[in-house]
Amino acid sequence: MQPKPNLLNTINHSRDSAGLTYVYPVISRRAGGVSIGINLNPNNACNWRCIYCQVPELKRGSAPRIDLSRLEAELQSFLRDLIHGDFMHKQVPPEARKIHDIALSGNGEPTSAKEFDQVIELIGRVKKDFALPADLKIVLITNGSLIYRPTVQAGLKQMAELNGEVWFKFDRALATARQYINNTSISLRKINDHLRIATSLCPTWLQTCVFQINALPPAEEEIVAYLNFLQQLINHKIPLKGVLLYGIARPSLQPEAVQLSTVDESWLKDYAKRIEALGIAVKINP
Repeated sequence: MQPKPNLLNTINHSRDSAGLTYVYPVISRRAGGVSIGINLNPNNACNWRCIYCQVPELKRGSAPRIDLSRLEAELQSFLRDLIHGDFMHKQVPPEARKIHDIALSGNGEPTSAKEFDQVIELIGRVKKDFALPADLKIVLITNGSLIYRPTVQAGLKQMAELNGEVWFKFDRALATARQYINNTSISLRKINDHLRIATSLCPTWLQTCVFQINALPPAEEEIVAYLNFLQQLINHKIPLKGVLLYGIARPSLQPEAVQLSTVDESWLKDYAKRIEALGIAVKINP
């Protein structure tokens, strides 16, 4: 059954659904409720180009300067409508009428914003003005490539004080696969270093997107390399919260879209079992 057109759903993650520049609501299949999105990349620019990305007209680059006053006004206004207005009744299906988190994701890499730490401070300040759930999370969805920046690290420290979590992208362990899927030459050593920093500052999950390319799931060589990388993290005492293992729920808007398809849920569950055998928690979203 198709969702009613006037209701938010897990398929539509439009950044324009609230008619605002920075703030947008989505029904998150991983979060299980309303996720208040913060889009710091309204210019559709990212320093990576993942082939499964759903951002239209994606380009390589960084976030523009952030109008902090506008962001604060939008977040305050949207929270008022969400909590005191009729937004939930009009646009959210009954089973999802709860605020699950505030998530920095959007149309590019959020940590590329020079004002990243100021944005986190702003979110913490606005939160205090509303009766929000005590367990409300602040989630950063990131490719982790800019964790070395002092402003990003300052933001992660603040996130930890706000019940924050980092969802750190790590799709493939083999360099050739990472180059093709994420269009980045970042090394495993650098990813390891960035994970060490992230986990020392804020609770961190690995998020891994799994799918078929030309009807083939990741090869056994890739799976073994991925598991070996996780074992190295364990050996180096890098304290991951676990792995978020998920498939592609919405069509890619990149040129490679025709090559991509979902993996069978049974395949995904088998992959999860191999990760869990290392003693690492796994959450699955097919």
